[in-house]
Amino acid sequence: MQEREFIWRDGERLIRFAAGALATAPDLLSEHGWTGYQLLTTERALATAPAGLAGNAAAVHHVPPGPVNEVSAELFDAVAGEGLVAFGGGRVIDAAKAIAAVRVARVAAIPTTLSGAEMTTIHRLPEGKQAGGLVRPALVIADPDQMVTLPEDRLRASAMNALAHGAEPLYTPFSNPVATRATLRGAALIAESLDEGPGRESWKLGLGSVLCAYALDSGLFALHHVVCQSLVRTLRIPHAETNATMLPRTMEAMRRRAPEAIDVLAAALGTDPEGIAARIEALGGGPRRLSDYGADEGRIEAAVEAMLARKELGFTPDPPDAAELRALVESAW
Repeated sequence: MQEREFIWRDGERLIRFAAGALATAPDLLSEHGWTGYQLLTTERALATAPAGLAGNAAAVHHVPPGPVNEVSAELFDAVAGEGLVAFGGGRVIDAAKAIAAVRVARVAAIPTTLSGAEMTTIHRLPEGKQAGGLVRPALVIADPDQMVTLPEDRLRASAMNALAHGAEPLYTPFSNPVATRATLRGAALIAESLDEGPGRESWKLGLGSVLCAYALDSGLFALHHVVCQSLVRTLRIPHAETNATMLPRTMEAMRRRAPEAIDVLAAALGTDPEGIAARIEALGGGPRRLSDYGADEGRIEAAVEAMLARKELGFTPDPPDAAELRALVESAW
């Protein structure tokens, strides 16, 4: 079936999607000119890697926990060369993109989660560094079996992050038919897979994540991502879990602002607009609260100020004011 395994040529980048693709990664990298590369990864990811992935690298760098702008700055002086290979989750891939943007290097991405970072030109830069532009990976090796290895609760949180990637391009000023089609197929696959439970086939979640991230890179983002990015950065709380907590609330907030977009998204998820918040909450593993992640309630005001400072908030139809943003966050506490 074409959706389960394919090669996608998209401008200057190549995407290889297939179960078992990780085992062929060293050969694919070599075939496409990736020799003597710098490998960015984690101990968890590297434990599952084929021997040649690290063996063919000029150097291996372990990406520590933390915000992308901080960890990429920490690694910056040690990571040299014109080719970076990122094998890991969103933090690893975005750190590679951040360093490559400054170094004017290219990136190959091998994702191990549903972060979607492998598909986008969206990332922060190393703290204190500037770049002439942002980086999109030129080679993506997406093995869905590797993308769904998180424990079930964390996997569902990661899937809600992926779903959010597709939801926002439905209503920004950059919404377009291609991104919309990618979103709706991606959202339907994510919902279908999560409904199947732990015995699911990995390709549905993997492809859903890839399609929704493709839509995000095309149509950009608005309310939901502004809220979640600001909360994560200000309160220092987990990225995927924050997205899973806020997505039912932000989509409810979008119902009156973008009714047509929410109508088609709800249909793709197998519900109606009135039930979209409950459906997303169920798909995400049940009710979640920001207070569960050790957030400091005293930092809410700082987070709201950060939201108001983001230009992308203006991509939201009828952008919310400070009072509505504050109420949105407090409703999730």
